[in-house]
Amino acid sequence: MTFIRRISFIFFALLTMASAFAQDVDAIKADPEYLWGEGFGQSDAAAKQAALADLTTKISVSVSSEFSIDEQEVNMGTGDVDSKTAIESVVKTYSGATLTNTQTVIISREPNAHVFAYIKRTEIEKVFKGREDRIFSYMRSAEKAEKEGRIDDALRNYYWGFTLLKSLQHPNECRYKDTERQEQVLTVWIPEQINSILGSLKTDIANFEDETVQLLINYKGKPVTSVDFRFMDGQNFSNICSAKDGMAEIELRPGATPDRIQVKYEFEYMGQSRQDKELEQVMKIFHGTPFSKATTSVNLGKKKEMKAVQQQFQTAAASVGTATHAVKVEKPDEYAAAVQAIMEAIKKKQYANVKPYFTEEGFQMFDALVHYGDARILGSPQLNFYQLQGRTICRSLPMSFSFKNNKRKFTEDVTFTFNDQKKIESVAFGLSKAARDAVFEKQAPWSDDVRMSIVTFLENYKTAFALKRLDYIRSIFDDNAIIIVGHVTKAAPKSGENARYANSDIVKYNRMDKNTYLANLEKCFKSQEFINIRFSDSEISRMGVGGDTYGIQIHQDYYSTSYGDTGYLFVLVDLNDVFQPCIKVRTWQPERDPNLNANGGWDNPHYGLYWGGNF
Repeated sequence: MTFIRRISFIFFALLTMASAFAQDVDAIKADPEYLWGEGFGQSDAAAKQAALADLTTKISVSVSSEFSIDEQEVNMGTGDVDSKTAIESVVKTYSGATLTNTQTVIISREPNAHVFAYIKRTEIEKVFKGREDRIFSYMRSAEKAEKEGRIDDALRNYYWGFTLLKSLQHPNECRYKDTERQEQVLTVWIPEQINSILGSLKTDIANFEDETVQLLINYKGKPVTSVDFRFMDGQNFSNICSAKDGMAEIELRPGATPDRIQVKYEFEYMGQSRQDKELEQVMKIFHGTPFSKATTSVNLGKKKEMKAVQQQFQTAAASVGTATHAVKVEKPDEYAAAVQAIMEAIKKKQYANVKPYFTEEGFQMFDALVHYGDARILGSPQLNFYQLQGRTICRSLPMSFSFKNNKRKFTEDVTFTFNDQKKIESVAFGLSKAARDAVFEKQAPWSDDVRMSIVTFLENYKTAFALKRLDYIRSIFDDNAIIIVGHVTKAAPKSGENARYANSDIVKYNRMDKNTYLANLEKCFKSQEFINIRFSDSEISRMGVGGDTYGIQIHQDYYSTSYGDTGYLFVLVDLNDVFQPCIKVRTWQPERDPNLNANGGWDNPHYGLYWGGNF
């Protein structure tokens, strides 16, 4: 074929394709099953953005008649809000999600770009149903969290679900079957649940020394597993503080000697809502819903009353270190003496004095921990010592951590792992007692070592992020590990050792190899003053891939100096050597995906979540 004939052939082919595109576009425009938009620009990207904006407007106009919005609840700044403006604003929060299902055709390229975007009306209906499913997901998570005393999770999920409820087409018609299989009208039921939870919280002062105040927070008469709150420090409400296993410590402004302290329980979680653009947009559109029971005054009681609260506080501090289904060390005196010396060093901030009790790496971890934030010991903890694969684990030392430039204050249970030379080789932030008990008391034919191994792995994993131990994280990930953040698409089978984990529906969006994941993690570590991870609500099974390999699905709350999110973590991990685990699969997703593990619906604990069977 000569050069001229080749050029002519290519030109003819391009004309044929352009003609076919034009015919397709005309057919879509004429088909009432589709909505479409067009955009023009000097670049392909600008034209596509314009086409999507045009499509968004048409979607809003098309479905506005189907919405019933309470205009009094809409926050549109000053001036009157008309129904049309309010509804269009709400509908656009759906359009942001809908456009992920949009198809585009490039009719002409830059510098005179022309893009055509279209979507089937049935896809829009799926998005409306998807938002209702998300609300139901929040309700399920809230109910489970409330039963486990995780009041921060319960309040956040109820409130976020209530916020999204306002954006449904017909909020008052949305009904949900609770865990007792009773049908509930959500516009009435959610506020009732939130008020009931807030009314069941009780905060007391356990100790008040200088400006430092120790608080005991109970839920229905028992130490709360976790709750977030703010307090009046003498002039203003503080940033968010966290209580864990009933204990919290706060600091008032110098010279403040109040008769009572005002406490405000957190339920909105505006900062964390930024992880979800749809939720954030809806929150901006509607007025926040106030709950008067969220604010309470805590009286500085008489000495006799405070002594009784202090005893309860000490009991809470002593109980966090207990572990059922674990083998206790018979003669722990030598280990206890080492931890007692470490406690004194922390109180006096004389950390170098206890270096002989540690291995070199262990002391590096300890040094990082005490400098993680302003570290303080809470109460008089009762130490417990357990055996695990030739090591001895001390549980646990309740401590509070605060930061100069941070918006949170944390309470953590610190554990110490001694090697066979009775040197501390590892320091970790423990799981909450409720999260630990979920593993220790799980009905499964597991040995005591297996239960301790799973808990120890999770504690070391979350601590590695807090102390920014990049080398450790690198060492526990398989070189061919599947690392995923996102939603389901079809991925091509992989070759190599982990091929057996990749032969099904998994994520392609935001899939990373190990080096990319670690590079991103290193940037994150450098940019944040602190990182804190909390685990709850776990589902764990031994997987049939050889030895002690486990699939661990767990709810994760992630906090850092400038970012926070909540979602679901899944790891497939080889724990044959708990002190050198090997992660084969690690996934994270912000919410349940109804296209994933849908068999059995909500009664399936893995509904909408990645699980071992997906790999």
